[in-house]
Amino acid sequence: MAPRASSADDHVDVAIVGAGVTGCSCALTLARAGKRVRLFEAREIAGGASGRNGGFALRGGALAYDVACRQLGGEQARALWELTERYLRLLAHLAGDAFRSTGSLRLAADADERLAVEAEYEALREDGFAVEWRDDLPEPLSGRCRGAIFHRPDGALQPARWVRRLAALAVAAGADIREHERVESLDAVAAEEVVIATDGYTSGLVPELDAAVTPTRGQVVVTAPLERRLFPCPHYARQGYEYWQQTPDRRLVAGGFRDVALDHEHTAEETTTPLIQRHLEDFVTDLSGREARIEHRWAGIFGSTKDRLPLAGGSGHEGVWVAAGYSGHGNVLGLACGDLVARAIIGDVAPELALFEPARLVESQPA
Repeated sequence: MAPRASSADDHVDVAIVGAGVTGCSCALTLARAGKRVRLFEAREIAGGASGRNGGFALRGGALAYDVACRQLGGEQARALWELTERYLRLLAHLAGDAFRSTGSLRLAADADERLAVEAEYEALREDGFAVEWRDDLPEPLSGRCRGAIFHRPDGALQPARWVRRLAALAVAAGADIREHERVESLDAVAAEEVVIATDGYTSGLVPELDAAVTPTRGQVVVTAPLERRLFPCPHYARQGYEYWQQTPDRRLVAGGFRDVALDHEHTAEETTTPLIQRHLEDFVTDLSGREARIEHRWAGIFGSTKDRLPLAGGSGHEGVWVAAGYSGHGNVLGLACGDLVARAIIGDVAPELALFEPARLVESQPA
């Protein structure tokens, strides 16, 4: 069932701003709980970063597991990883053929990164997570990488199809979706509760969030089908500044190189830039062994936070909730945080929500 829009202007229990994976997840849970839900999207379903990413469905988050253990403590880091594994399984169940269970490879691009990847591998293994070390890598990786972690639970997504499917489930449960309706002010929303689910597009709705969530641009290219199937799963290296996968029809989807122009990529402008596009073109040529024809290019905006963890929970304003700031890992974390916030609204507060408490980064303003 395709998302629909209602002509009714009646008051609702919950209004959600943003119809990416977070907003659709939140709407689905609330609608199934019997809440009257209205979901506003300035463009169309999956029009933002949820439909403009590289299609990685990964457990964990932007922090490597060993880093999370040091930053959060072992118990909290473990709870975060177990949470994302549960939601990754839910994603696989809900997404149908938009998801492929492939595993993923975190690759070491050089000797220094190998030490970092080994440290994460050991921490994961010691805590009992399914993880495999790969030293013998096939071409074209063997000459360019120094080992890898294989994360078996991970997978690959067709992200726009996945979010549209999630939106259709929310509609079937009773949610009212309003595409091409931009929310300029929360004062204009007729609802008991409001959820801001815009990730990198939070600007202007709650000023305190503008300081906590930094819009960040990611750029991607897609090639024409290659002659051979080279990459059976999502790959990422250089701390995530290089990432790629090959689709079932053998197209190479590659993104990254934000680090060559970090200051310029902290922006909400959804435009590709010549510098990063040149790096991506050279990169896909290197990976494929020949000059590959680029058929698609795009940029998407995601939200980053200072500690690289999402914000999910009360915003500090009565009746206003937030779920945003995934630092490039929104496909699974967005599904999780949208559901966790919805559950909190209906009074079922999961203990894991404390991991993402917005007050740690959002400074309350005096009334």
